[in-house]
Amino acid sequence: MGFVKIEKQGHVGIMTISRPEALNALNSAVLTDLDTAIDAVENDAEIYVVVLTGDGRSFVAGADIGEMKGFSSIDGKRFGIHGGGVFLKLENMSKPVIAAVNGFALGGGCELAMSCDIRLASEKAKFGQPEVGLGITPGFGGTQRLPRIVGISKAMELILTAKVIGAAEAKAIGLVSEVYPPEELMPKAIEMANAICANAQIAVCESKKCIRMGMQTDIRTGSAFEAEAFGVTCGTEDKNEGMGAFLEKRTEKNFQNR
Repeated sequence: MGFVKIEKQGHVGIMTISRPEALNALNSAVLTDLDTAIDAVENDAEIYVVVLTGDGRSFVAGADIGEMKGFSSIDGKRFGIHGGGVFLKLENMSKPVIAAVNGFALGGGCELAMSCDIRLASEKAKFGQPEVGLGITPGFGGTQRLPRIVGISKAMELILTAKVIGAAEAKAIGLVSEVYPPEELMPKAIEMANAICANAQIAVCESKKCIRMGMQTDIRTGSAFEAEAFGVTCGTEDKNEGMGAFLEKRTEKNFQNR
């Protein structure tokens, strides 16, 4: 995983895309390393929440144009399937993922951020899907996730004009949750991650799954997913601990994730 670093702070896993000389652009090797890193944090029982960020002044500046320049139609489809599959794996990870967008998040970088569950941004962050200006379409889910997040009209505007927007506008349209000064971004992301870690993790993971599954279906089917998850959590020891603490007026909770 030469292009992706993983470190742990308590139960928070920090995953950093590290190809700063290319502004962390995504080539095939980076995508493969990211795929491996996702598996590693998914399978680490000590990691409850993941914070994903970029090394240097960029989150991810996009897919690697130098690699894509020589692509045939077959090469392009294969690359889209590769990247799209990795991003779907990230999106469907059982654990919550917070994107700490520290700089450029363009093209594949914006798509990567949108694959995360929560997006926080530095005041210096820039977002956009500039692919049509390069003669291509978004290839890693941008045409699918952006309208789901910001609505069809705004997604059409951003994708069809290739417009790049700043962090304040990204917050205004709901692309990111919060914007912070650069030096506060990672501390705030880790603070949020720790707040999630403090809760019952089976309930956290089941809640994430319900939201993700529900966004792909009708509300009746989504409500059935929720009822199933509610039933699962009602059978846990953590439910007994959480409700016991509430009834006993205890602030301390000793969740065991079972």
